[in-house]
Amino acid sequence: QVQLVESGGGLVQAGGSLRLSCAASGSIFSIDTMGWYRQAPGKQRELVAAVISGGSANYADFVKGRFTISRDNAKNTVYLQMNSLKPEDTTVYYCNADLRQRVGVRLTRHWGQGTQVTVSS
Repeated sequence: QVQLVESGGGLVQAGGSLRLSCAASGSIFSIDTMGWYRQAPGKQRELVAAVISGGSANYADFVKGRFTISRDNAKNTVYLQMNSLKPEDTTVYYCNADLRQRVGVRLTRHWGQGTQVTVSS
């Protein structure tokens, strides 16, 4: 069993900042990619940012220069520092992890429960 627990969402004014955290725990041998997605009502879930175990990251164009993803491999935790927030960033944010639960098995994707981010104008 694997659990991903997110924290750090909330309400902030436009131009403000929030930092999301997501800690993975349970039956984990190794984690490959950790990332953040977001999903507005009635829309598909979209990638915000992702980071591999070595630290290389990629970002969606709509957050480049504003959001920074990082991870602490020792803690199996991924962070998303969100600066210069805009009202259109308002939605639910989900973390995910592509991991192996035992040596030699295939990667499986796991999701957190989601955390609400609301940016007021």
